[in-house]
Amino acid sequence: MNLLPPLDLTVAFLPFAVVAISMVGVTIFVLTQLLPRSGGTVPLTSMTFGLSLLAGSSILLLALLWVFIDPNGTTAWTWVLVAFNFMMMGPAGLWFVSLIVFRDRAVDARSWVWPAVIALATVGSEVLMGVLFAVGGGNAPTTIVGGLALGLSSLWFDWSMGAIMVALLLWVPLTGLARGSLAALTAAAFLAPWVVAVPLVGAAGMGLLMTSVFVLVYRQLAVRTSLGATDLRIPFGLAVAFALMIASQVAVVAAPGSDLAALSFGGTMALVMSAEVAFVLHRSLDSYHTDIKRVQVARALGAV
Repeated sequence: MNLLPPLDLTVAFLPFAVVAISMVGVTIFVLTQLLPRSGGTVPLTSMTFGLSLLAGSSILLLALLWVFIDPNGTTAWTWVLVAFNFMMMGPAGLWFVSLIVFRDRAVDARSWVWPAVIALATVGSEVLMGVLFAVGGGNAPTTIVGGLALGLSSLWFDWSMGAIMVALLLWVPLTGLARGSLAALTAAAFLAPWVVAVPLVGAAGMGLLMTSVFVLVYRQLAVRTSLGATDLRIPFGLAVAFALMIASQVAVVAAPGSDLAALSFGGTMALVMSAEVAFVLHRSLDSYHTDIKRVQVARALGAV
C-alpha cells in the first residue's frame, strides 16, 4: 500500500509544480503587502489592488480550466489570452479608479468585510488550481463532482493553503494561544491529502493531531487564574473546526472512494482555511486599531 498521497498527474510534473509555486508565491506576496508587519492603517486602494490581483489569477485559472473542457481549442485559448490581459492590466486600472473613489480612506479595522472577501479570493484561487490540475493532469474525472472532489482533496490545494498559512503565521504577530491554534489548523491542511488517499492513515494522523492540540490548549488555560469570554473564543472556534473535519472524515472512512465523501471533506477543509485566513487578516488589522486606542486612553489619563 502506497502511504503517500497521489499527485493526480500522469503528465509532466514540472509545469504543474511551476504554476503551483508561482501562485503560492504571488498570493503570499499580496497578503504580506496588504498587512504591514510594523503596523499601520491599510488604505482601501491597497485592498482593492490586492483583491484584483487575486481575482485576476482566479480568472486566468478558470480560462485555463476551460481549455480542457471546451473541445474548440481556438475559442478556449482566446479566453486565456483575454484573462491574461486582464490580469496584466485590470488590477492597475482598478487601482487607479480606487485612488479617485477612495482617496486616502483606510480600511475599517473592526470590520470583517475585507478579511472575508480577501480570504474567499485567496482560497478560491487555490481551489481552482487544484481542480485545474485534477482535470488537466491526465487523470481527468468523468463528472463535475469527481473533478471538484479530486481538486479539493489533493495536495495541490491543501499543501498550497498550508504554505500560505505558514507564511502568514510567520508574518503577522499573534499571541501564543492564537498562534498555536492556527498552527494546528495549518498542520491539519498538510495532513488532509492522506484522509482521502489513505483514509485510515489520514484519520489516525488527524486524531493524533487533534488530541495533542487540545491537551496543550487545556494545559495553557488551566494555569490561568481566571478566564473570560475572549479567552474561550479561540478554543471554541478550534473545537468547531475540528468537529467539522471529524464529521467529514467519518464519511470518507465509511465510504472510501466516494466522490461525495471526498467532496464533503475537501469542502470542509476549504471552509476552515477560509475562516483561518479571514481570522488572521482581521486580527492583524484590529491589533493596530487596538494599539492606537490604548495610546489614546493612556494619553487621556495622563492629561487628567
